[in-house]
Amino acid sequence: MNQYWLVVGTPRNWNFAFTNGNIWGLKQFREMTSLWNLLEEGDKLLFYVASPVSGIVGCGRVTTKFRQTNPLWPDEIRRGTVLWPLRFEYDVEYCLSPQLWQTRCYKEQDLQLITRMVFQCTPINLVNRARSHLGLPPEPVPVRPYAEVSVPDLGPQEPFDHESIKRQIVEIGNIQGFIGEDEYPINGNRLDVVWRRVERSVPTYAFEVQVGGDIYHALAKLKHAYDLWNSHIFLAATLAERPRYEELLAGTFHEIENRIGFLDLSALSELHRRKMSYKELERALGIIR
Repeated sequence: MNQYWLVVGTPRNWNFAFTNGNIWGLKQFREMTSLWNLLEEGDKLLFYVASPVSGIVGCGRVTTKFRQTNPLWPDEIRRGTVLWPLRFEYDVEYCLSPQLWQTRCYKEQDLQLITRMVFQCTPINLVNRARSHLGLPPEPVPVRPYAEVSVPDLGPQEPFDHESIKRQIVEIGNIQGFIGEDEYPINGNRLDVVWRRVERSVPTYAFEVQVGGDIYHALAKLKHAYDLWNSHIFLAATLAERPRYEELLAGTFHEIENRIGFLDLSALSELHRRKMSYKELERALGIIR
C-alpha cells in the first residue's frame, strides 16, 4: 500500500522545483535518510509551502528516487557541492497557481506544528481534508498492482544494429520529455544511453544495448548506475539473450534482480515506430511543432 508524505519547502524552493523537472531533495542525516529509504515510487505527496503562505497548495505522486552527485540548485552550484543528495522526482496531480497560494491554500491549526519536520508521513484523513479543500476527490486507500503487459509477436525482423537501437532509445526518451544522451560517462566506462530529467541531474534511466558481445559487462555497468544514482536500469537485447541474462541475475547480479528490466529489441523498435508516428500525427494536427 502506498504511503502519503507531507513535503515542506519555501516559496522559492517550490518555484524552482516546479520549473526544473519536478525534483525535490533532502539533506542526508540519520532521521531523514531513514524516511527517504521508506519512500517508494508511487507514494503520494502533499505540497506544503512555508511562510508566508503556510499551507498545502497541491499534491502529486513520486515517480522515482535517486542519489544526486551533481550540484543542481542555486545554493549547491554557488558552493560547488551537493547539499541535498536524497532526491526524488514527482508528477503533479494538481497545484494552485503561485498567485493563489496565500488565498486558496489549505490551512489547519496543527499543520503549523507538524511542518517543523520538512518531510514526514501523513495520515490519510489529513490528505483527504486537503484534497477536499482543493476540490479533488478523496484518495482511495487500496492500490492496484501493475498489470503484466504482453508483447505481441512482431514477426521476422531485420538484423539489429547497435547504433540504431541506441538512437531509437534516445529519441523515445526525448519524446517522453527527458534529455536523452548516448555514451554517458560512468567511472571510466560509458553507458549506452541515459535519460535525465534536467541538464544538471544524474540519469533517471540507464540503458545498455546488447547486440552480441558481453552481457556480464553490460549488467555490471547497469548495476553501478543503480548503486550510484538509484537509476531505473534496462538491458535491451534479443530474446535469444534472455536465458543468459536470467542466469546472471540469479547468481552474480542477484542484488538487482528486482530492479532491472529486460527490453526485447523487436518490441523496442515497434515502440519507437509508434512513438514517432504519434509525434508526426501531433505535428500534422498542429499540437506540437
